[in-house]
Amino acid sequence: MNQYLKNLNRIEFVVTMACTGRCKHCSEGEHISDGEHIDGDAAAEAVCEICENYNIDSLMTFGGEPLLYPQTVCKIHNAAKNAGIPKREIITNGYFTKSSDRIKEVAHMLAESGVNGIMLSVDAFHQETIPLIYVKEFAKAVLSERIFVEVHPAWLVSAEDDNAYNLKTRELLKEFKALGIGVSDGNIIFPSGNAKKYLSGYFDDNEEYISPYQENPKDMHAVSFFPNGDVLNGNIYQKSISEILKTYSPEE
Repeated sequence: MNQYLKNLNRIEFVVTMACTGRCKHCSEGEHISDGEHIDGDAAAEAVCEICENYNIDSLMTFGGEPLLYPQTVCKIHNAAKNAGIPKREIITNGYFTKSSDRIKEVAHMLAESGVNGIMLSVDAFHQETIPLIYVKEFAKAVLSERIFVEVHPAWLVSAEDDNAYNLKTRELLKEFKALGIGVSDGNIIFPSGNAKKYLSGYFDDNEEYISPYQENPKDMHAVSFFPNGDVLNGNIYQKSISEILKTYSPEE
């Protein structure tokens, strides 16, 4: 086993960078509504290969908006279910269609594929461009499929800070609590991409901010796939994930 991956226990897929939101807090910058997405069959095969050699506790799909490509998401989660990964989650803004029938269809697809947790991005930033009515309809459809769902808000400065954005977020969360949906700790906005562009006044120029998602390259706990197939120092369209993991070195 590769010494740098001896503690590997998590798989992540950025399914696509395409998104239905135009959020000013997004660390990735501007998004378009369609674009490149990872191949579902290649991703599912990679999941199976990883699980042959590592004890994986959790798998997550996100984006962009992953549910723009629900078939791909379901192939990945079905592979995770079959491989015995216990925690299988999605982060989604909940807005991928206006069709009630399609919302119910996708919620059922997710349940059938083995998704057992949905983190719903709801806050003042998402709701500037994403209609809440469709997000709530999706949340209700997911609940009817008996999938655990909780709201996962983005906080500016801190969850306790009383800036105007956080106050708006707290009001939005009340609507989901009324539906019986809980709230996670969420995340604190990191000054990168759009956040650095549109919210710079909330950050201290003299402070060094460290991304909460940054890992020690010499002790990787998660392997993260990107929409173009890139992962670690390789690409699953060019090499098998087993070979990529075997030859991974942080010095490369």
